[in-house]
Amino acid sequence: MAVPMKNGGMPRKKVLTYVIISGLTTGLGAFIGAIVGSISQEIIEVSLGFAAGAMLYIVSGELIPEANTLYNGKMTAIGNMLGFLIGMFAVMF
Repeated sequence: MAVPMKNGGMPRKKVLTYVIISGLTTGLGAFIGAIVGSISQEIIEVSLGFAAGAMLYIVSGELIPEANTLYNGKMTAIGNMLGFLIGMFAVMF
């Protein structure tokens, strides 16, 4: 996270501040997740479902079209199919 900001010309103190704030919010989120997870297993299931949906949205909307542009679509299609199959087998076993 810090390297792109530093390479973009952001001052070192500002980079450090943003990295610390990001780390604190991550820790706070993990703490809240641990408390909520101990209360209800269903909340964790729903939260993980939303997280998976958000990741699929990002991959489908941003990463796959960019990969198709860079690599002419052949290997990205094969990679997507293999990834889907590996994911299906990982969930089954």
